[in-house]
Amino acid sequence: MLSIKDFSEMCHLSPQALRFYHAEGLLLPAEVDERTGYRSYTFDQVETAMLVSALRGAGVSVKDVRRALDQPAQAPELLERHVEEVRRLRRAQDEAISDARELVSTGMEVRVEQVPATTVVSKIVAGPPVARDEYDWAGADAALAEATEELTETVESCGGVVAGFPWRTWAAGAPEQQVDSRNPEGPHWLIELPVEANAALAARLPADVELRTFEARDELSLLLPGRTTMVKFATAMSRLLAHPLEAAYPDVGELRQIVRSTHVETAVRLRRLDDA
Repeated sequence: MLSIKDFSEMCHLSPQALRFYHAEGLLLPAEVDERTGYRSYTFDQVETAMLVSALRGAGVSVKDVRRALDQPAQAPELLERHVEEVRRLRRAQDEAISDARELVSTGMEVRVEQVPATTVVSKIVAGPPVARDEYDWAGADAALAEATEELTETVESCGGVVAGFPWRTWAAGAPEQQVDSRNPEGPHWLIELPVEANAALAARLPADVELRTFEARDELSLLLPGRTTMVKFATAMSRLLAHPLEAAYPDVGELRQIVRSTHVETAVRLRRLDDA
């Protein structure tokens, strides 16, 4: 028999850790003195202690460590699931670190830009439902990505060439959008994708895809790193609406979001007061 002190030194586990593993049913002492409460272990338990220590050191939950001990055949699968979750969390943390670094180092600069006329293909798609507390921007991004992939395949199959990043606008004028935006389908977005002008393209496009000219205009825009979130959208709108202008105003009714690989640009059309 090994005392808890000797066993802890052999396994490089503190007595506190051994008591915790005992309480959680992961590593039970071979004997417990009823009078003193002293725990004793056998040399054969070193292997179990090593496995428990390795799994816990990898961040595996107590529940899954217990399952791995009770059902050794499932241990590899449990570990692989944990590894995939750790990788997902690391990717999310890396993205968050990148966003934070860019925000604190470069700031958030509102720009006034002249946007040239562009030929685009467009399609109306349903976004995720509007939740009571927050819009599902991740779902909206997924809908945009899917629609962009479909539009790209359609354009290329019809002999056209994609010429820029996609953007989405609120499809307020579409018949589908005349219903309450809190319906099960959710609000609709108009997805637009710049293409190179091609005389034959319009005749080959399916009925639900439109080829049109996005007219030239002045815009007020803000580029933010990472994916769209409610707080980023609110920040962009706050910055754009507070930006000082002379004899002009931002038309939020003509807002668009240009989604790039690592950034989202929120832009609103600038209108002259004399035009209004």
